[in-house]
Amino acid sequence: MVFRYLKKLSSFSHVYLGFPTRYTDRGWSVSTKALPQLEYRRVRASKSEREGTAVTDGMLMSSRDGVNFDIWPEAFLRPGLKTTGNWFYGDNYQNHGLIQTKSSVEGSPDEISIFASESSHQSDYTARLRRYTVRIDGFVSVQSNLAGGEFITRPLIFEGDDLSINFSGSAGSTVRVEIQDMLGYAIPEFSMDKCEEIFGDDLERVVSWQSDYALGNLAGTPVRLRFQLKDADLYSFQFR
Repeated sequence: MVFRYLKKLSSFSHVYLGFPTRYTDRGWSVSTKALPQLEYRRVRASKSEREGTAVTDGMLMSSRDGVNFDIWPEAFLRPGLKTTGNWFYGDNYQNHGLIQTKSSVEGSPDEISIFASESSHQSDYTARLRRYTVRIDGFVSVQSNLAGGEFITRPLIFEGDDLSINFSGSAGSTVRVEIQDMLGYAIPEFSMDKCEEIFGDDLERVVSWQSDYALGNLAGTPVRLRFQLKDADLYSFQFR
C-alpha cells in the first residue's frame, strides 16, 4: 500500500483524511486477461511482469490525531468500467488536496472535487488527471435498507442549540433521532416517538422533536444519540 498523502480538513480541525493507493497483483489469471488492452498489457509485462498484471485503486483512511488510523478495506475509488486508461498499475493515484467546488447543476450545493491519475503508463502518452466529486462530508456513511436499522453513538458532550444531519434518502426513506442519557434511557422530551420524521436529501437538516424543551439545555451533559434509518445514508451530524 502506498500512502499518497494525509489531508487535514480545514473545516474540522480534529479530522485527517488520507487516500492510500492499493496495489494488487493476481498474476495472469483469466480475469487479468479480460482487462482492457491485453496485447499492450503483454508488451508492458515483457520488461516487468507486474507492469502487465498489477492493478491499483484508491482507498480511504482517517485519523483524529495523525498517529492512530482507521482504514476502510473497501475501495474508495474503483477503476470503473473497462476503458483504455484505468485498469493498469499506476492508475487511480489520487492527487494532493481536496477542493470545494461549485456544482454544475444549477441550484445544487457545493461539492468536493478529487483528482486521480489515469492512462499514466499508456503508449500514446495521454496521462491525465480525472476529476471525481463527492458531496460535502460525503466520504463515509452509515447505510440502511428499507427494512430499517439503527445504531447508538458513544457518549458525547456537545455545545450548541441545534442538531443537524447530512443525509441522503429516497422518497420512501425515514430518519429519526433519539437522545439518551448515559444509562441508555431516552430523555422524554427527545424520545424517538417525539422526533419529527425526516426524509429527503440535505447537507444540513435540523432535527426537531415535538417538545417545547430546548435542546441547548442538555449542552455540557453526557448523552448518546440513537439513530433509526430506513433506505437512507447518514454521512455526518453536528451540534451547532
